[in-house]
Formats: sequence, structure tokens, C-alpha cells
Amino acid sequence: MTTSLVDIGVNLTNSRFDKDRDLVIARARAAGVKEMVITGTSVDESQAALRLCEHDPDLYCTAGVHPHDADNVSADYLQQLTRLCSNDKVKAVGECGLDFNRNFSTPANQKRVFTEHLALAAELQLPLFLHQRDAFDTWQAIINEQRHALVGGVSHCFTGNLQELKQVLDMGFYVGITGWVCDPKRGQELYDIVRYIPLDRLLIETDAPYLTPKNIRPRPKSSRNEPGYLPHVADTLASAMAIDKHVLITKTTENARRLFQLNGDM
Repeated sequence: MTTSLVDIGVNLTNSRFDKDRDLVIARARAAGVKEMVITGTSVDESQAALRLCEHDPDLYCTAGVHPHDADNVSADYLQQLTRLCSNDKVKAVGECGLDFNRNFSTPANQKRVFTEHLALAAELQLPLFLHQRDAFDTWQAIINEQRHALVGGVSHCFTGNLQELKQVLDMGFYVGITGWVCDPKRGQELYDIVRYIPLDRLLIETDAPYLTPKNIRPRPKSSRNEPGYLPHVADTLASAMAIDKHVLITKTTENARRLFQLNGDM
């Protein structure tokens, strides 16, 4: 029997899933994606993610505030995240990090909120679900200030260059690869460097409803990505790394269960 896949980053609380969320989950299971980690991007979205998890033994989630929302955190947001993280279904602190590409929140607030997330993860001894875009040096410097106290994490939706990849690995993190690697225009550089990721540090994710893999044939009518498309990411990634797809699936599933302390059966 083929090992099931784990989608370590899916935005199942997104409104684009409101009309057919149960069907999306069913299609994912039919495609071999048994377990999913739902991304928390704000206090409200983290609470919604946890509510979804409480009704399904194979759903888990993270709790955190995306850098886009750093300007809008409440005075007690850390207390709220702490309460959420006390639930066994919450497996990581995040999505957290820096995004200087669009600066929906000020860099100053992004850095403050990110630093607070790192301290929370260290206090609770939970892994991190990390975001970074156009902010690598600052992101790395902030992490390094608290790295000695952290238990690890994943650089979610990694799209950087080889130097950044090697630095992420040197920091002790796992690397999350999405359908970006399936895009021959935007993702060629990533395709060329994923072979440098050790198999015991590799994770795969859809980041649905975003980043629909470009290698799906026939192309889906909707632009919405789904966790059921994760096998297409695995196909391209196995090709790029020149390894057997079943080996890749087995290893990434083992890695996900180790990092997030999942309790599913192989």
C-alpha cells in the first residue's frame, strides 16, 4: 500500500472553500492526501482552523499571524495564540515571518510581531511555520537572535535561491516546497536547486487555494488550488531531484509526522 501524503500547508479556512469544503477534503483523501495541516494566518483564522480540526482526526493546524496582518494585531493577541496552542491539534506557531514584497503591514510592526512569535514558539517548545519574502537577511537575523531556544520549524513555500536554501538548512529548518516548482516560468530556479535539499529535511505542501500546479493535465477549469493536487507537486519534485516518487512520498510523510508530532498511520 502506498504511503499517504501529508499536505503541511493548506488554507482550508479561505472563503474560496466555503461552498464545498467537505468535498475538497474528500477529493484530497481520494488522491492519497490523508493528513493536512491547516494554516493559521490571524487569530480569527487560527480559531477557524482549529474548529475544522476538531471534527476530523486527520486535520491539524497552526496558530499565528501572517506578516500581512501585523499592523492589525490586538493588544492580547499573544494570549489568544497561547490559548490556541494549548490544544493538541495545534502543531506549530505561525504562519509568521516577514514580507517586504508588498508591505501590507509596516516593516517595524512585522519585525515586532515576528520576534514575539519566535519567543512564543520557544516558550511553548513548538515548531515554527515560517514565511519570508524579499526579506531574507532581516528574517534570518531575527531568527538567529532566538535560534538557541527554538525547536525547529519549516520555511514554508520556499522560493529562494541556492544560497538562501543552504542558509535555511544550516539554520536547522525543514524546507516546504509547493506547486511553485511546477511553474517553468517562475519556478525554474527552484526546480534546479531542490536536489540540494536532504531527503530528511523535505516537506511538500499545496498552499491551496494558491499556487495551482502548472503540470495538471487537463488543466482544471477553476484557478483554485486544492490539497488533492499535492501528488502533482510530488511528481515534479521527484523528477527534479531524480528520485523515485514513492521514496519522496514516504520520506516527506515521515518528516511531516516527525516535525509536527502527528500520530497518523503510514
